[in-house]
Amino acid sequence: MEARAIQRTVRQSARKMRLVIDLIRGRAVPEADAILRFSKKRAAKQIHKVLKSAVANAQQAAQRQNEAFDADRLRVKYAVVNEGQTLKRFTAAAMGRATPIKKRTSHVEIHVASDTAPAPVAKAAPAAGGAATAEPKAKPKKKAAAGKTKTQKKAKAKRSSKGSK
Repeated sequence: MEARAIQRTVRQSARKMRLVIDLIRGRAVPEADAILRFSKKRAAKQIHKVLKSAVANAQQAAQRQNEAFDADRLRVKYAVVNEGQTLKRFTAAAMGRATPIKKRTSHVEIHVASDTAPAPVAKAAPAAGGAATAEPKAKPKKKAAAGKTKTQKKAKAKRSSKGSK
């Protein structure tokens, strides 16, 4: 079960919101909910709304498919904040000038998925002789040619002649 929620044009810069979204990425939904509820950042309130919406969307999808739903088993699978449209305004400055003000917005997107862990993959046992390895061997580096080229010999001769002066 997977669901998503997107909130567009949140009136806060994406850089500030990313500080909060990084705290919840990959965590269980109850843990992420607690982090957002007790965070002092203003962005946490907006992100908390999006997280609740994603959980509600997952619940609706489960009801549509007639499946059992447990919000505590959900995990934040994907959480990202992208830049939105920048509102450009101007304010008065000295000597009749105007200076620009950029009012930044952002888009918040959160995906939640059920926390069912995939079955562990069994690794193949090594051969009887123990010669088989899981990693491929690195190729040996090629050796440089034994003789130097004419330009290398000339450059060396110039360097040695400068030092003898």
